[in-house]
Amino acid sequence: MTEVAGTVGAGLEPGSEERSPVRHVEPVMGTMVSFELRPGPLDPTRVTAALEASSRALHQVDEEFSTYRPESPMSHLRGGELALADAPDSIREVLRRCAWLKELSEGWFDPWAMPGGVDPTGFVKGWAVEEAGKVLTDAGIGDWMINAGGDIATCGRPGPGRRWLVGIVDPEDNRRMIATAALGGTLATSGRSERGDHILDPTTGRPSRRLLSASVAGPDLGVADALATALSAAGEEGLDWLVAVDDYSALIVRNDRSTLRTPGFPPRA
Repeated sequence: MTEVAGTVGAGLEPGSEERSPVRHVEPVMGTMVSFELRPGPLDPTRVTAALEASSRALHQVDEEFSTYRPESPMSHLRGGELALADAPDSIREVLRRCAWLKELSEGWFDPWAMPGGVDPTGFVKGWAVEEAGKVLTDAGIGDWMINAGGDIATCGRPGPGRRWLVGIVDPEDNRRMIATAALGGTLATSGRSERGDHILDPTTGRPSRRLLSASVAGPDLGVADALATALSAAGEEGLDWLVAVDDYSALIVRNDRSTLRTPGFPPRA
């Protein structure tokens, strides 16, 4: 995947006694996806089955959307071997949402401006985690956190009186936290810290170096992921359209390592 936040750690806020966690790490989509569940009294067999189904959902997305797999429908679409009308429903739905996000971000999120053909990767990872989370919730697990290479989705709480806590790491010093946030939703971070200049400016086709990183919090991780990508490409001026997006807030790290936050960031659960 081209979008790896790689800037977020997670933990628990001090409080009352926590429920026994269930943890799992799944290698998929070019990163390590970690699960942390608080299933309470739910039968362990049911929890294991839910984790397996949730992991399968991620692998299915990877199989359909990976631009590194020549056999994937997305690769066939990019290569002109597959018409959009004949593509899986999931691809048509993702591209529909990407078109909306392109408009929302004033063109700074533009999968159609990527080299080699349309590439919705900047939305897909977050969207995939949302789909995996729905599997857990539908199985009766109401308290969970999924961390996909730094893009984080949460549901419920880790225990009574507690909140899911995440920390945004300094892009140039991974021993230092820039900010912490108590999540009741999602957080996506995009930037140059781990993979260098991989964020492309859709207006030029060249790498954008306007920011070190951009983090976006909000209720939907796919949307937050795309907006973080767009903001990282647009730079500080992108905050003008970001603040107009209801329920989403952001933190940017400038090239001099100073930060700027929109109202409401860091989010509080």
